Amino acid sequence: MDFSLIFFSGDEKKKYRFVMDAATYADDNGFHAIWTPERHFHRFGGLYPNPSVLGAALAVHTRRLQIRAGSVILPLHSPIRVAEEWAVVDNLSRGRAGIALATGFSPVDFAIRPGGWTDRRQDTFDAVGTIRELWEGAPVTVQDGLGHPVEVELHPRPVQPELPIWLTCTKSRETFETAGRLGCNVLTALIDMTNEELEEKLVLYRKALEQHGHDPDATTVTLMLHTFIGTDLDEVRRTVWPPFSEYLRSFFTVVDSQKKNLAPGAGVRDISAADQDELIRFAFDKYFEKGALLGTPDSCRAVVERFAGMGVTEIACLIDFGVDEDLVVASLAELNELRKAFA
Repeated sequence: MDFSLIFFSGDEKKKYRFVMDAATYADDNGFHAIWTPERHFHRFGGLYPNPSVLGAALAVHTRRLQIRAGSVILPLHSPIRVAEEWAVVDNLSRGRAGIALATGFSPVDFAIRPGGWTDRRQDTFDAVGTIRELWEGAPVTVQDGLGHPVEVELHPRPVQPELPIWLTCTKSRETFETAGRLGCNVLTALIDMTNEELEEKLVLYRKALEQHGHDPDATTVTLMLHTFIGTDLDEVRRTVWPPFSEYLRSFFTVVDSQKKNLAPGAGVRDISAADQDELIRFAFDKYFEKGALLGTPDSCRAVVERFAGMGVTEIACLIDFGVDEDLVVASLAELNELRKAFA
């Protein structure tokens, strides 16, 4: 099992110091990769509007960590531009670049490119082939500004002969199957999905890999897990309860808002404050015990072993969900103890 760090929300007061400090520790202590997302127009995650820009900074700040986008919202961009930007990151890092491609979930993000929303899934899947062709040196034919067909090829030439590509897969079974058909790696998370549902979808992914001639052992399944490791289980619980319970409350609100034809009284926002608190506590306890790396190195070993048994080969540790950033950086030593147990 490989262990990486992943970011998603961020503190606008400290800006990028936390990312750089965590990257330094990870680079010096055997972690596998660092992932930065693409988020737009919101305080929650707005530090990360372009993973290739931050990836370029991380490329020259580190020596051995893989530098990855988790994820590029592909329908907001030309796949040619995505390949160009990550070729630069690959050169700056001397061959350490990788990208996950996501279809996008927030219509507000598509204010950048409104026309990308309707066909966002198919555009993302189609982009895999285009990016691979360019990366491997083949020209692709597109239209220029005058509407004429023109062949373009990638400059600068990347260092790696092949770009590692993930598809970001969560609720849709089709996306897991498409990742298998295309021979992509998978980046996933327990978002509106149980452990059992994830296990079922990974079975579909592996079947699709085999059916389309890809070696399942040559691919990576990366699972994002909220992470904070300490030396005392009760102290960890007290530390992560305030930020993680607020995260869960926000998540349930978002789920309600996205469900169509929700019957009156059927949503979380329609139940009493006491019942909401009970639901949050129940969800927190479930995550704490089975769906996150929240605890001590010893208490979290069983969680890692469970996901390893499903076929997960890398855990992307989400460390910026509201716990004090200096405390998180200090806690990376305990996370490293857990990592060493699976090295």
